Amino acid sequence: MTLSEPNDLFRGKYRIPSTRLQGWDYSSPGLYFVTICVKNRVPCLAEIVDGNARLSPIGEIVAEEWQKTAEIRANVILDACVIMPNHLHGIVGITAPTVETFRVETFRVETFRRNVSTIPRLKPNSLGSIIGQIKSVCTKRIWAAGCGDFGWQERFYDHIVRDDKDLNRIREYIAGNPSRWESDQNNPGNLWM
Repeated sequence: MTLSEPNDLFRGKYRIPSTRLQGWDYSSPGLYFVTICVKNRVPCLAEIVDGNARLSPIGEIVAEEWQKTAEIRANVILDACVIMPNHLHGIVGITAPTVETFRVETFRVETFRRNVSTIPRLKPNSLGSIIGQIKSVCTKRIWAAGCGDFGWQERFYDHIVRDDKDLNRIREYIAGNPSRWESDQNNPGNLWM
């Protein structure tokens, strides 16, 4: 399929097709490996020194909010994570779904009265809503700290963890990521290689 075919147009503009696995329910229990990148790959989260990531104040905010995710969502567990200069890698586990009926119903009533669409964009408790919340809360805190030009890249990379072998391979990749920074595809120094 080429970009000029109708399936790649939305309201007359080109769109990027979803990278999500078609037919998969991203709110179903499982482990997901995610990569979230800073807009334009700006290296503002950490610096790599002797193969270790040293977090900047912005990186500290991201680390705090990442950890809070499991505290505020009963159906989320966190596994390995590393914050790199311009991205983070982490494993998010989604357990049995929780019910958020009261909050959803309140939202629908309020938006109906304001004549605003009440159709949620993301399914509650889905991987997309979890990552979206992390990105949103981090951005608000980072802007409040005086870094108003900070932003995240749209979307994020995900991989559904299939088994223990896959999980262990991903954990090793995450743990060794800082030592491979010089050759990392997200390193701005390597983008033109």
